[in-house]
Amino acid sequence: MRNGHHNFRELNIWKNGMKIVKATYAVSKELPNEEKFGLTSQIQRCSVSIPSNIEEGSGRGTIKDFTNFLNISLSSSYELETQLILVNDLYNLEIEKLIKDINELQRMIIGFKKSFLLKK
Repeated sequence: MRNGHHNFRELNIWKNGMKIVKATYAVSKELPNEEKFGLTSQIQRCSVSIPSNIEEGSGRGTIKDFTNFLNISLSSSYELETQLILVNDLYNLEIEKLIKDINELQRMIIGFKKSFLLKK
């Protein structure tokens, strides 16, 4: 952290979050048109929230603020995981790799938070 800020583009949690957004958009294209304003919109917004909150938190001046945004990002990842499980149940789309990637990102965010809090 320099001058109270991280360069978010250098953070692996942000990079992996961006990959999850792209993979989520690919899955959402497979959903039927009647889901455009339902699940499609919801999973896209949710996925974008993950790296967006990492980025926003990285620009905050305090560890407490950054941790809060990491918690929001983590919550969005759990919400996305639930929605993708529903997508699989309703439409039988291939989401296993994406779920594994989300689970790995969740572990990374938790680990980053722990290491970050130890630096206090």
